[in-house]
Amino acid sequence: MKKYSALKEIQALISQKQLTLPDLLAYYIKQIKDKEHLNAFNEVFFYSAEVQAKAIQQKIEEGTAGKLAGMVIGIKDNICYEGHIVTASSKMLEGFVSPYSSTVVERLLQEDAIIIGRLNCDEFAMGGSNETSYYGAVKNAANPDLVPGGSSGGSAVAVQADMCLAALGTDTGGSVRQPAAFCGQIGLKPTYGRISRYGVIAFASSFDQVGPITSSVEDAALLLQVLAGADEHDSTVSPLAVPDYPARLGEHKKQKIAVLKETIENDALDPEIKSAILASIEKLKSDGHTVEYVSFDLLDYLVPAYYILTTAEASSNLSRYDGVHYGHRNTEAKSLNELYKLSRAEGFGEEVKRRILLGTFVLSAGYYDAYYQKAQQVRRLIREKMDALFQDYDLILSPVAPTAAFKIGDNVQDALVMYMADIFTVLPSLSGNPAIALPLGNNEVGLPLSIQFTAKHFEEDKLLAFSQAFLS
Repeated sequence: MKKYSALKEIQALISQKQLTLPDLLAYYIKQIKDKEHLNAFNEVFFYSAEVQAKAIQQKIEEGTAGKLAGMVIGIKDNICYEGHIVTASSKMLEGFVSPYSSTVVERLLQEDAIIIGRLNCDEFAMGGSNETSYYGAVKNAANPDLVPGGSSGGSAVAVQADMCLAALGTDTGGSVRQPAAFCGQIGLKPTYGRISRYGVIAFASSFDQVGPITSSVEDAALLLQVLAGADEHDSTVSPLAVPDYPARLGEHKKQKIAVLKETIENDALDPEIKSAILASIEKLKSDGHTVEYVSFDLLDYLVPAYYILTTAEASSNLSRYDGVHYGHRNTEAKSLNELYKLSRAEGFGEEVKRRILLGTFVLSAGYYDAYYQKAQQVRRLIREKMDALFQDYDLILSPVAPTAAFKIGDNVQDALVMYMADIFTVLPSLSGNPAIALPLGNNEVGLPLSIQFTAKHFEEDKLLAFSQAFLS
C-alpha cells in the first residue's frame, strides 16, 4: 500500500471499493510495528481503533459517515481520551486512565476519525527535541540519529514515517511547528482561543493551543474546521463563527508580506535555510505578491519573556501533581511534607523540575515585579507591535528554526542552547497569532527545511489558502 498524503485519496479509494477501513488500519499498525525503533508511539489503541474501523466502514457503506471518515489519526500523549491512558510522557502520570475525553477528541470521534494511539512527546510538553520523555527520545525518520523536534516529536514522526495520516500536537512556543519543520510536514498553530483546551494537560495556559500535523494543507484545513469553535467547557475559546476552511483554499489572492529582517539576518540562522528562504522570497515576488523587509526590534526579548511567563504558568499548573490526589506517589514518606517532596522529585524529570523552579522563582516575593510583571509588559509590547504590522501587511514571513534537525544528545545538556532554538517560533505564541510551518525542500544531506508564515488573529482561512498556493 502506498503512502497517502491526503484524506481525499483514501476516501476516493474507499468509495471505489478498492480499500476498506479495517485494511487501512491494519496497514498503519504494520507500519508502526515495522518502525518501532523510532519510538513515536507510547501506546497503540489496537482494540478501540479496530472497533471504530469496523463501525465507520459500515457507516460509509450506509452513507452516514462524518467528514473525517477514513482518517487514521494519532493524538499527543497530553490529550485526554476517555478510558485510555494519558501520561504527558511523564512518570508522574504513569498508568493514569482518563475519566473523560477532551473536546478535540470528542470532535474527532463525532466526525468518524479513527484514533490509532497516543504519541510520544517531551515530558509535560516541555522541550524542543523530544528527548525529555520518560519513554525515551523519539527519532527522526529522515535520520534516526537526529531529533524530530519537540515537544510534539512523536506526532511529527508518526505522519512523516506513514504510521498514520495525521496527528494532533500541542503548540505552546513552537511545539507543533518546529517538529513539523524538522520532519518535513505541515504544522499549524491556530490563533489562541480558536480550539478548546478542555481535556488537554496544561503546561502554560495562556499559550497552549492544539494544532494538526499533516502532509497536506487540505487535511490541516479540514481538521481545523472540525476542531475549532466555542466550547462550554473552556471560557477562553472564541465564540466567533468557524469558517469553511476547506472551501476557501481556492481563494488565491496576492498578498502583502512582511519579512522580519532580524530573523533572516540572524547569525544563528543556518546558511542553507537562509538560502532556501531567500529563494522563496524571490519566487513570491515573481508570483505577484508584494514582499517587503521590516524591522522587529524586540527579537532579543522574545525568548526571555516567553520562558519567564511559561515557567511561571507551569509552576502553577503542575502544583496539582502532589502525590495525594492522583499521579505518582512515594510509598515510604514519613510525613505529608516528605510525601510532597519525594513524590514530585521521583515523578518529574529534570527539565520539568528546572521549569517549575524557574517559574516559582519569578513568581516569588521580591522577584515578581522584576521578572513576571516585566515579561507581561514585554508581551503587551510584542502584541501591539504585531497588531501594527498587520495594519500594513497580510502575512509575516520568518524561519521556523535556526537549524535543521540536530543530533540526539547534542543540545539536551545545555538548557540555554535548547531555549534559544525557539527564537523564531515564540513570537506568534506570545502574540496569540496563527502561524504555519511549511516544508521547503531538503538540505544537502537530505534533511527537511521549512518556512513560517504568520497571519492576523482568526485569519487561518487566509493563511491556509496562501499555504495551499505556496506549496502547489
